[in-house]
This record gives sequence, structure tokens and C-alpha cells, in this order.
Amino acid sequence: MDLKDVTVSDLKFKPLEDLSYEEALQELEELVQTLESGENDLKKTLLYFERGQDLASYCISLLDEAELKVEEVLKGDDES
Repeated sequence: MDLKDVTVSDLKFKPLEDLSYEEALQELEELVQTLESGENDLKKTLLYFERGQDLASYCISLLDEAELKVEEVLKGDDES
């Protein structure tokens, strides 16, 4: 496979929506270690970086959703 034609989807990553927060965070941590090793070519480094950005955004969105749920529960407790 010619790396110039490789995309994030070619690297066989699990779809974000199929990941729990913990799985996404673990994958992100592993990608950071891989990137920090400096042992990848530029194309793979950029693809890993892109996946890392996607994972970070996904984790933030899951945390935001959880925060909203906690606020709703706390608001409901205040009203009772």
C-alpha cells in the first residue's frame, strides 16, 4: 500500500461511536506514546495525530454529556 494514499480509515481504527470513554482515552494515550517514540514516517505521524485529535474531541464531548447529566440530576434534587 502506498502511504500517500493511506487515510485514517485504512489504519483499521474502531469507529469513535463504538468506543467507551475509557477505550477512547486508552487509545489516545497509546497514540501519544507512539507519536512520542518518533519511529513513524511523516504520513503515519500525521494520520496518528489526526486520529488523536478526533479521540480528544470525542472524549471531551462524552465528558460534556456526563457533566450535563450530573447538572440535571443535581438540579432535580434541588427542586424536590
